[in-house]
Amino acid sequence: IKSQAEMHKQILGMSPSGKLFCLYPEEFTYKEMKPHLPAKIQESNLTSMVLFLKRMDIAGLGHCDFISRPAPESLMQALEDLDYLAALDNDGNLSEFGIIMSEFPLDPQLSKSILASCEFECVDEMLTIAAMVTAPNCFSHAPLGTEEIALTCWRKFSHPAGDHFTLINVFNAFKEASGNSTNQYYSNEKWCRDYFLSCSALRMAETIRAELVEIMKRIELPISEPDFGSEENILSIKKSLVSGYFMHIARDVDGSGNYLMLTHRQVAQLHPFSSYYNTRRIPEWVLFHEFSISEDNSIRVVSEISPDLFMELAPQYYFTNLPPSESKDILQEVIDHLSPVSTMKEEQKTNYDKKEYGKYPQSPTEQRCIIQ
Repeated sequence: IKSQAEMHKQILGMSPSGKLFCLYPEEFTYKEMKPHLPAKIQESNLTSMVLFLKRMDIAGLGHCDFISRPAPESLMQALEDLDYLAALDNDGNLSEFGIIMSEFPLDPQLSKSILASCEFECVDEMLTIAAMVTAPNCFSHAPLGTEEIALTCWRKFSHPAGDHFTLINVFNAFKEASGNSTNQYYSNEKWCRDYFLSCSALRMAETIRAELVEIMKRIELPISEPDFGSEENILSIKKSLVSGYFMHIARDVDGSGNYLMLTHRQVAQLHPFSSYYNTRRIPEWVLFHEFSISEDNSIRVVSEISPDLFMELAPQYYFTNLPPSESKDILQEVIDHLSPVSTMKEEQKTNYDKKEYGKYPQSPTEQRCIIQ
């Protein structure tokens, strides 16, 4: 970046004597460098920002006086994502569900998962997941020569259902370690060092979780009792996650950990901090929290799901709009093989949803998405 190079030259050039050498890679020249770094708003996901602007009742996003205007395609994608999450009504304004989602200072997909957990009665666990993925990474980089020791320590928290559940184990263990000592600060620091974990990240997760609990109480949403570990609870957590992150689904296309994302059709690998990384068991279908291009096209915080669960909870119009792929064909086969009994149960559930949530001005295909 030219602006950074010029700044460095000015700082280093203040010396009264000597020579200043500016070194650049051989494959490009100074003239080819960009004058400035692009604004973050031009490269980031705008879904949270658009939800905030909608809540502030700022209409006509295309005419907003942005300091650095994002691409129109990015704004349209953000609106489309909010529509998939049932945050918008038929007129493009926030639905009642979208207004509740905007109460949380979180990514809209994460807010949707928390609200879905109210139905599936796993709010306590979902709040822990939300806090852990919002806080900085809790796994510290192990010093050179201690990588294997760190991996052995982390495996103690590993959960077969995936990384989201592993994060719950880490948080619960941190809380337990805090409660078993009279000197809580020293106990936390030592325990985290022993397990190669970031104490500051876990403390931040603790603070975020407490704030989320306060928001839940303020808007009078139910908080279920903790029940982590039971099969029913694990399934409920997965349902809540899929309800918000159905746009973050990937499939292993060759059995070696090369995951093709359904939405963007990009290939990614598991992040080294994933509990599935370098293991014999590589799940075929996964839900991931985020995709990072800067870290070798990796997907972070990954948990296994079944295609049946995805088809049960993802909006039908989202599935219809997916680009053609082998994965989409497999999901279509899942729909085609639904038994009449399952179809009947789904119709009964939809009728119940319409009665229970009829106040939301949504189309029939969105009704199923609203409560989930």
